[in-house]
Amino acid sequence: MVQRARRKDLFQYDGLTKLQIENNKLNSEEMESSALQLKSYPRRLVLELTNVCNLNCIMCGRDSQKFTPTFFDVNSLDKIKSILNKITEVTLFGWGEPTMHPKLSNILEYLNQYPVKKYFVTNGMLLHNFFDDIFKYNVDIIAISLDGACSETNDRIRTKGKFEQIVGNIKNIVKRRNELGVTFPYMNFVTTLMKDNIEELPKMVTLAHELGIEEVKAVYLTAFNQEMAKKTLYNETETVRRVFAETIAMGEKYNIKVKLPFVQGEDSAQDLYHKNCYVSWRDFFLGADGYVRPCQSTPMKLFSYDKYQNFEEMWNSLEYQDIRRRVNDQENMPQECKVCYQSSHSNWNRKSSFIHPTDGVDYAPTWERKKTV
Repeated sequence: MVQRARRKDLFQYDGLTKLQIENNKLNSEEMESSALQLKSYPRRLVLELTNVCNLNCIMCGRDSQKFTPTFFDVNSLDKIKSILNKITEVTLFGWGEPTMHPKLSNILEYLNQYPVKKYFVTNGMLLHNFFDDIFKYNVDIIAISLDGACSETNDRIRTKGKFEQIVGNIKNIVKRRNELGVTFPYMNFVTTLMKDNIEELPKMVTLAHELGIEEVKAVYLTAFNQEMAKKTLYNETETVRRVFAETIAMGEKYNIKVKLPFVQGEDSAQDLYHKNCYVSWRDFFLGADGYVRPCQSTPMKLFSYDKYQNFEEMWNSLEYQDIRRRVNDQENMPQECKVCYQSSHSNWNRKSSFIHPTDGVDYAPTWERKKTV
């Protein structure tokens, strides 16, 4: 059975502590009631380690936006350490490649002092530098961005990427996992679907089976310029529906989890700007430049991380209460939310989800200052 991206819950982890379970329950209750001030803590902390990347993917918004190189300041961890016994997951994810951060090993070691589950999203090129860290510091999930089931397709889309190197890294991690007799890291492919690679999606499931990884997740390309707009799957519903059916069949054949977005015209959001968004209740997103944003897929900055003395003040700040109040209000939501392209919450019935408007609506933040690490 096809799965959809999670909008309320996280990955269903085993072995959560009593504090984590209690916080998840309270957070769910406050989310459902649309509370503005929360007694619960977020379930997930998202740290954008950097906006620097070692690839130049054709669909990335970097070509249309100036990215000042920025790295997460590890000293910022001290302000959030008080919540690391209560939250469920820390995800290392954002506009850049987390394995480019020079202190990634130190960050994983720091987080491993706490019961939080560790999850990062990577292009897979540098995973060989972290083989030991993955198992020493119990990395629970690794999502690998791969946009083709062969070198020709993937390396053309993900410029500077090397399919064979990425696949080799995955093979070595699976081999080490098997040798140690552990179940982590859970691994999945994340594929950005466009006209260039849509036909290869079923083959991605076959590749996942051959490599011994658990899941294939697909998201649609959102174009940030007119050149890429021609590659989107907007109004390509017949092709999408056929390929999705083939992909689901392959998932059933090989017992690989398949996670797909809605087909255009069938999205549960119907005619809303986006699906009901729960991110500002469930997640706390800290950008690499030291600014808190509502989520990764927005240029909006709520406030500087240095503005408040502790996490509790940030979490229930007037800025956070305001975004919780407005994010699902069709009349009063921020303009950036009306053209949401966040893969889990975007309304794929709308053209703006596939082709982001270019008439003055930004899609990425302006990194204002270069951070030390």
